[in-house]
Amino acid sequence: MAWRCSSPSAVVRPSRTRRHRLRRSPLDSQFTVGLAQTFPRLGDVEANLQRHLELAREAQGLGVDLLIFPELSLTGYTLRELVPHVAIRPSPEHPMWKPLLEASASMALVVGFVEEDARHRFFASSAFLDGGRVVHVHRKVYLPTYGLFEEGRYLCAGDGFRAFDTRFGRCGIAICEDAWHISTPYLLWMDGADYLIFCSASPAYGVGTEQEGATANAATVTQFTKTYATLLTSYAFHVNRVGVEEGISFWGGSLAVSPRGQVIAHAPYFEQALVPLEVDPGLLRAARQRLPLLRDEKPLTVLHELSRILSEERRHDER
Repeated sequence: MAWRCSSPSAVVRPSRTRRHRLRRSPLDSQFTVGLAQTFPRLGDVEANLQRHLELAREAQGLGVDLLIFPELSLTGYTLRELVPHVAIRPSPEHPMWKPLLEASASMALVVGFVEEDARHRFFASSAFLDGGRVVHVHRKVYLPTYGLFEEGRYLCAGDGFRAFDTRFGRCGIAICEDAWHISTPYLLWMDGADYLIFCSASPAYGVGTEQEGATANAATVTQFTKTYATLLTSYAFHVNRVGVEEGISFWGGSLAVSPRGQVIAHAPYFEQALVPLEVDPGLLRAARQRLPLLRDEKPLTVLHELSRILSEERRHDER
């Protein structure tokens, strides 16, 4: 399948925002995130790997510390029967994995792939790589199998959400449909995540507006990404792919949102792009002083009420 967007990635530079004058410890130092809005070749892992490495080199020249790729960035999305043929296990010796681990020696990477486990189950996964090692792998929990989606026919669902420590702070990853479930970012937040990473292969559907987004679902994704960042007083990064695959168009529009709910970087719609942006961890402190929702959150109350609801549902089902 030929590349439909063969021109080099556009580098989009976000406008500078006013910096907050805060005293910083070494853990509060600013860093640069890159949103890698790509067009993978369907089923061509080798070509997609080379594209990842090219963008990593380009991003390194821009001073990027953390480069985030979309869902299934190494394989393409509409895989169907190709799933077993493109699946890999994240081993340092795997010929497709080793170059990515080497690239992660100079910057952290989040890459999307089909993961095969020891019992030959296949997952839509995203891995956080840094310092030449695999820091964390998230397996997509919510597999859409409705409308044009058929992931549940070919993939196995993950079974949890875990935040994880990085040199930038504590992060959490969600993959596309995961982020449409409000419990996902809440669980990651309760597990200590200050940086929410949403990796997507979101098809375009519905008619959008110039103000809200190129498509109806683009407007919805932008809206809930801003809402999550605001209510969880956290950074949120949404990285979506572009291109046309098996007649399905993907809209791109990747964005980053500050803990105050402000869009601080936005990629174009329907075009490949590499978007660098500066992240100021001090904004987490400022946002949580202004809006102390984390301080006042009551997870034990949530647990108690969910337990009550589930218990009542079980009793109702047994009648």
